[in-house]
Amino acid sequence: MGLLILIAGLILFLGVHVFVTLRDARATAIARFGDGPYKGLFSLVAIIGVVAIVWGFGLYRQTGWVDVWYPPTVMRHVTALLVWPAIILVLAAYLPGRIRQVTKHPMLAGVTLWAFAHLLSNGDLGSIVLFGSFLAWGVYARIAAKRRGEEVGGNPTVSGGSGRSNDAIAIITGTVLYFALGYWFHPAVIGVPAFGR
Repeated sequence: MGLLILIAGLILFLGVHVFVTLRDARATAIARFGDGPYKGLFSLVAIIGVVAIVWGFGLYRQTGWVDVWYPPTVMRHVTALLVWPAIILVLAAYLPGRIRQVTKHPMLAGVTLWAFAHLLSNGDLGSIVLFGSFLAWGVYARIAAKRRGEEVGGNPTVSGGSGRSNDAIAIITGTVLYFALGYWFHPAVIGVPAFGR
């Protein structure tokens, strides 16, 4: 049951994000419903999707755990290491700087790296479905954006000083967030320590 709810949540959440990449269909929806109602509906579906993902994955871990393969213990350390730049990349998406200019799509790069990292250390069916779905979406969205000739979120020109400052903010804030998530959020909410044993 939990796995089905997880899959339904992924379909809702990732489905609306895939819809955004279909520019003609998106433009038609905005013209039909209006920009405000379209954004409201998008947000509502995305929120319902997130709730279903969290709820479904929680139920799956409690009642329907299925091991597919057993990753080596060292992969947990690899995952922890890769999540660090993933968080920095996600933050850099909102801070115009050199990181954003070089990666062009830091949000997608961060989500893709986060998902890939978690696939390395989680061999159960639910985790493969969850992180595999986000990885597939990240790759798809990056290819779709490239075909449109777009840079996700735009990429305004920034001066050297402000760009370096924004990069420093992304790195410092991302590092603090990384340790906060690893030491407090992950054990308390996910139930699995991100660092150590």
